[in-house]
Amino acid sequence: MATSVGMPMDRVDGRAKVTGAAKYTAEFPQERVAFAVLVESTIGRGTVRSVDDRDARRSPGVLAVFSPDTPLRLAIPVDKKQNPQDRVVHVFQGREVEYQRQPVALVVAESLEQATFAAALVRVNYSATTPVTDFEGQLANAYSPKSEKGRPSQSRSGEPKSTPAATVDATYTTPLEHHNPMEPHATIAAWSDEGLLVYDTTQGIFNARRRLAALCGVPVEKVRVVTKFLGGGFGCKGSTWAHTVLAVLAARELKRPVKLVLERTQMFGKVGHRPNTQQRVVASARSDGGLVLLHHESVNPTSGFDEFSEPCTAVTRMLYQSECIETEQRLVRLSIGTPTFMRAPGEASGSFALESAMDELAWALKMDPVELRLKNYAEKDPSEGKPFSSKSLRECYRVAADRFGWARRTPEPRSMRDGRMLLGWGMATASYPVNRGKAAARARLLPDGRAEVVSGSQDLGTGTYTVMTQLAADALGLSAGQVHFDLGDTLMPETPGSGGSQTAASVGSAVHKAGLALRNKALALAVADRASPLYGADSSRIVVTNGTMAFEGRQETYASLLSRRSLPELSAEAEAGPGQEKDAYAMHSFGAQFVEVRVDPDTCEVRLGRWVGAFGVGQVLNEKTARSQLMGAIAFGIGMALMERTVMDARTARFMTQDLADYHLPVNPDFPAPDITFVPETDTVVNEIGVKGIGELGITGAAAAVANAVFHATGTRVRGLPITPDKLLASGPGGSAARQS
Repeated sequence: MATSVGMPMDRVDGRAKVTGAAKYTAEFPQERVAFAVLVESTIGRGTVRSVDDRDARRSPGVLAVFSPDTPLRLAIPVDKKQNPQDRVVHVFQGREVEYQRQPVALVVAESLEQATFAAALVRVNYSATTPVTDFEGQLANAYSPKSEKGRPSQSRSGEPKSTPAATVDATYTTPLEHHNPMEPHATIAAWSDEGLLVYDTTQGIFNARRRLAALCGVPVEKVRVVTKFLGGGFGCKGSTWAHTVLAVLAARELKRPVKLVLERTQMFGKVGHRPNTQQRVVASARSDGGLVLLHHESVNPTSGFDEFSEPCTAVTRMLYQSECIETEQRLVRLSIGTPTFMRAPGEASGSFALESAMDELAWALKMDPVELRLKNYAEKDPSEGKPFSSKSLRECYRVAADRFGWARRTPEPRSMRDGRMLLGWGMATASYPVNRGKAAARARLLPDGRAEVVSGSQDLGTGTYTVMTQLAADALGLSAGQVHFDLGDTLMPETPGSGGSQTAASVGSAVHKAGLALRNKALALAVADRASPLYGADSSRIVVTNGTMAFEGRQETYASLLSRRSLPELSAEAEAGPGQEKDAYAMHSFGAQFVEVRVDPDTCEVRLGRWVGAFGVGQVLNEKTARSQLMGAIAFGIGMALMERTVMDARTARFMTQDLADYHLPVNPDFPAPDITFVPETDTVVNEIGVKGIGELGITGAAAAVANAVFHATGTRVRGLPITPDKLLASGPGGSAARQS
């Protein structure tokens, strides 16, 4: 019987973090470490004619300067990829400049200060051409990628059969955003006779190992990647970027360890971003609210040398039942660095457009927004006809609406006030797919009865150390205090990258299986051992609690079993992975987001009043860390709705937003403590432990819920994020509810 799983246990790594014992990438000591600093392009497009590095090389402490004039050796071209997460990186293999802040030189010196000073002395001579920055001007050149999220970029299911009573045809836009984790990207690379050791800020140590091995031309088993703690990632640390490759190559050339840590400003440009999108949604319905057509087309920019598609239309394909659903995804090439995954890629941006359109349709039909969604509730995945492995969305609507007091809402915009403030109530649906990859774990029982469990995953700060400890403890029949779990090293059993909300489902299933395998191994030894009190017992009826195996009044501890048999340890390894379940079922997490906003009628400042969410996520491993995950994702959604936007100078393709002073993020006063409810949900299909994953669910629907509440408060429909006072002021304090911005 589980005693740890589900409990709101404190983080097992909490003390290490608050005392400084937890080592992040840049903190691992290395003897004779040299420091590297990047020199970045100051043009948005063109070529490097020459690099004058004479002053830099003469500068005190400088060990080397690398550039297109002194290129580093690679085993394969940078555009040859092994995994979908791989990116084309710029490591001085050519002279073409394709975006602002592209690495064009690398200075390595004895100290960080010396490297920083010398990097400022490098003079790069360019032949500049005009960068391509006009997204809307390039829409005529938009093209369809081969696929997005493994599906065709275009889809159509069903045919319109009814005559619609109302139609919404609107275009929604989301801006370019940057991840901005607290910890910047960092790499320490060291070569030895044993091979390559890399400490890296990565969300996928095994993906990084494969990528670096291929680029350097060494066997993958000769590369070891270590990531013990991450100060946030949110997707930007899901790929191996140029700075990591450059640190590795420089360390090989210099035959000594090299450390490269990006400055905050250097994280705007070369390590990915959420691309801006333009999305057209056409939603039509009968007078009873039944959907006749859902048409969703989305276009986003990608770089001129690589391809990244933001799969905004994926959510539209599965969320609501409609007579006809059609989607299309297209790309435009601009002079930018390659975009990448950012928390709930596709679903976050796509749900803003879809859920805003549903709210507009509800207003056009004079229907309650919740009622409209329930009318079109999908019992099966509309695009594929598969049943859902589990779906508690209907209950999520009910619970969240009741806790919020939705029944007291008056539907007319500008009809509710709190004193002089305009009061708005809005809601939206949250949804994110269940993802899972192949993972392995190893468990060991020690002579004192404690257990050590390892799996080569990553902890982004989400609580992986803790929930894996809980899973292992329950599988082994130990208390959580008797289990030590470790991760973050490619010497450990292999796991997938930590992205797509798949870590708990993937690694957790492997840890659970490894724990069970080890417990069964111990039971088998005990019942076969004539000297054991449990000799001849029915192992299926033995109960293990706190390391004590008990059967009909007879008992023995793990420690006594190992001691009697003179075993230094007992170990087992297990592997878990997806099977055929996705062929038969659609698997998603769901939720309902309800929000209250207060809008100043004079300044149009938007402040959040209340936030209520109910979520169906399968088995909750740790109520405290799970709630924290949802809170963090909702905060992301608030930033997306009201603040976050990276601004580019269209003339130069340079990001003018390049630090946390200009890139605004929500802080405590912006964020009301959310009322979060986990709707009980049992799913026996998704994986062995019934876990769906929650890291990205909370951001989906969040921006739309805010936008819908702002419309209800003001009568102004803002279709372009973020919702800032200028967009509301442009419509004036009065006027009709049909305004838009």
